Amino acid sequence: MKLFRSWGRNNAGKTTRSPLANAMALYQHGRYAEAEAEARAVAAARPRRRDDVYAALALSIAALATGAQGRHPEALAACDALLPVFRRIFGAEDPQTLKLRSDRAQVLAVLARHAECEAECTAVVQATIRGTGPEMPLIAAAARNGLIFALNAQGRHPQAEALAREALAAHQVPDRFTLVLRLGLARSLNGQARHEAALTEGERAEELRRSLAEEECRSETGAVELAMANALLGLGRGGAARTRAAAAHEACLASFGPDHRRTAEARALLDRIDGA
Repeated sequence: MKLFRSWGRNNAGKTTRSPLANAMALYQHGRYAEAEAEARAVAAARPRRRDDVYAALALSIAALATGAQGRHPEALAACDALLPVFRRIFGAEDPQTLKLRSDRAQVLAVLARHAECEAECTAVVQATIRGTGPEMPLIAAAARNGLIFALNAQGRHPQAEALAREALAAHQVPDRFTLVLRLGLARSLNGQARHEAALTEGERAEELRRSLAEEECRSETGAVELAMANALLGLGRGGAARTRAAAAHEACLASFGPDHRRTAEARALLDRIDGA
């Protein structure tokens, strides 16, 4: 959410409160249903102008909050509808438009449209290389994370590993993006049955998560536990794996609800462990 520009300054240079502030705060605190409702209310209250910036950004927050509640097809439809609006208002390669494209690509991955996610993330990364501005490295890191997920989902684990290591080398900042890149690396290692190395990456991700503010990594709830559970299961440590998987499922259920992709992934892993 930090990629949104600050629209709270008027032409005289005086600071004003953004109408998006409440929706963004609710989202950052994991109150996704409230964030969606607030964002939609902001959009509905805006003047009926074709290119209203606040309305467009509010609806993009609503789309994120919809996806966070596990309503992934609805989130994709919202992104699809917003994309031409963002291109018209901001421009095709503006950071806001590229961020929306990256967010949309993540939803494609959740819906198992992995080849489309791969293509879109690749295009976004290329656009960030051409672009300028402080947001571009963060958008590139997010898009690379989506690309790594898509490659892993297609069984191209060595390629995903190489990209994750390259992205980590390029983004040497202890932040949320480093966390998700480490998790992508762990997923690629688990996919290659290199479970000891995957467990090490999971432990590094867990250490990093502890150093971050809760709001910064809330969207990765359960992800560290899932990575470590898969590694532990691969190492034959079923009891420890189940403990981690159960923790992931409980956390995801509380944060995202039963329909979210990560909640379902944790439930499937628990069923696999219990059925072994």
